[in-house]
Amino acid sequence: MISSAYLAWLAVCLIWGTTYLGIRIALETIPPALVGGIRYSLAGLILATVLHLRGERMPPRSYWGGLALVAALMIVAGNGGVIWAEQWVPSGFAALLVASSPFWMAGIEALLPGGERLTLRVIGGLLIGFAGIVLLVWPDLTVGGAHGRQFAMGVVALQIACLGWSLGSSYSRRHGREENALGAAALQMICGGVIMLIAATLLGEWRRLVFTPRTFAAELYLLLIGSLVGYPAYVFALKHLPVSTVSLYAYINPVIAVVLGTILLDEPFGPRVILAATLVFLGSAVVRWSGARAEKLELRTPHSVPSSE
Repeated sequence: MISSAYLAWLAVCLIWGTTYLGIRIALETIPPALVGGIRYSLAGLILATVLHLRGERMPPRSYWGGLALVAALMIVAGNGGVIWAEQWVPSGFAALLVASSPFWMAGIEALLPGGERLTLRVIGGLLIGFAGIVLLVWPDLTVGGAHGRQFAMGVVALQIACLGWSLGSSYSRRHGREENALGAAALQMICGGVIMLIAATLLGEWRRLVFTPRTFAAELYLLLIGSLVGYPAYVFALKHLPVSTVSLYAYINPVIAVVLGTILLDEPFGPRVILAATLVFLGSAVVRWSGARAEKLELRTPHSVPSSE
């Protein structure tokens, strides 16, 4: 069973590292809200149908309000922010910036009653990670014209995405219930997908929707592999391995995303990116494991949809 759990964990590392590239390709002809709306609504419906055919019960209606809130924070704000940002931010950069989520979680926990207090070690980790982020994005932020402004908007969107994901994670940790984890995921994906589809309609994105073989394949990959395969693998690994072990995927995903972006999309790569990634990873590791209660700051719980970007 343990060997199977490690195989599931390895699948999570590989699959979620490739979804950043999938998003970038899908955006070539599919507007951002539709990239997420189509993916999550269909994935949620498929998962719910499979669970129904297997005779598994969905979470009761009394839980739906909390699940909808988590969906709004983690799917719409979190994953939706990543999709929107990748219109202008390279996929590898996006993955590295998302790796800063533990910084937001640490700040949120410090403000909440009973949360983990900021220590000198945590503050040091935040400063190290912030230095890595600045090193990564500063050259593009200082470029004038439309490119610089769009890149800056993308960076801001990624930080809003991290904030939304962290808020949703904190809520799930405090208000998590013993409902069927896959059922909860299905409802969250349906809710988040529907919200994105409504946003796409209000923004007039349907008129701009075009599928090419390349973008259709990318969207299908995100739906089937990123959501329907990646999530069950994550849940299985989480049930049989320590949370601290499973969470290590967050450091492997950006490496895969950077390599794929460099090879397949000719995205920027060099000593600056390597040094920036090292600083972000180091700062994130210090924050994540700095105190005796660090495991409570994990970004994934069995009650929430994973960040399958």
